[in-house]
Order: sequence, then C-alpha cells, then structure tokens
Amino acid sequence: MLLQVVTAAALAVDAYVHANLAAAYDPVGRQISQGTLFRLEAAVASLAALVVLLLGRRRPVWVFAFLVSVSALGAVLLYGYVNVGTLGPLPNMYEPYWGPKRTGSAIAEAVGAVTSLVGFLITGPPRSASTRAGAPPGGKADGEGG
Repeated sequence: MLLQVVTAAALAVDAYVHANLAAAYDPVGRQISQGTLFRLEAAVASLAALVVLLLGRRRPVWVFAFLVSVSALGAVLLYGYVNVGTLGPLPNMYEPYWGPKRTGSAIAEAVGAVTSLVGFLITGPPRSASTRAGAPPGGKADGEGG
C-alpha cells in the first residue's frame, strides 16, 4: 500500500505542476499548444494516480503508471537539453531553464517511474482460475489421468 501511495503522490505532483503551468504555455504552438499538452499530461497523470490507488494490485496498472511517468520524464529531459524544434503539429518546447516547478516535476516523474517499475516487478502475473482453486499449474488436479 505504501508503494501505491508514493507512486500516486508522485503522479499527483506531476499533474499539479502541469495543470498549474498550462495557461502560461498556451501561446506556444500553432496547431497544438504546449498548454494543451500540459493539460493532457495533467489529466493522464491524475487518472494514473487514481488507478494506482484503487487497483494497484494489478500489473497493467503499474505499466500504465510507468508509461505516464517515464514519458513525462523523457519529455522534460529531452526538451531541457535538446532543441528538437517543431514536430508536425507539436510545438517547439525547448526550454533549458530549470526552475523549481520544472525540477520538482522531473523529480516526481523519476520517483513515479521507479516506484511503478517496482510495483510491476513485485506484483505477480495474474493466476488462472484453476490455479487459484488449488489445482496445479498444469491444470489437472491430483489423480486425474491424461
């Protein structure tokens, strides 16, 4: 449960920072603004935080949380160090300045990536109904012939 809370908190920080900064980045971009992308990230990170808290015993939940966290971390690192330019409808989001909000968001995303990976690794794969009922993994109970 602690792992779920830490992961959800990291995702919530990511969501808060992106939602808080979205309006300031609305002018960046022509077809899709950086503000719109920030709002989308905030919504997806919020959803991931909620799902981790409610359904954190399932492996796909941890995969989702990992993908949200690592993609956000990858984007902030990429656009912090590389002037990628515009990519199709996406704006040029290059910004080498690392202020407290950006740094805090990156730290939260890194924490979320690590904790969600750990959550995935310690959450076993789903068991079949026969395994849960006590049958051996081969699917046949003791004494059954083949």
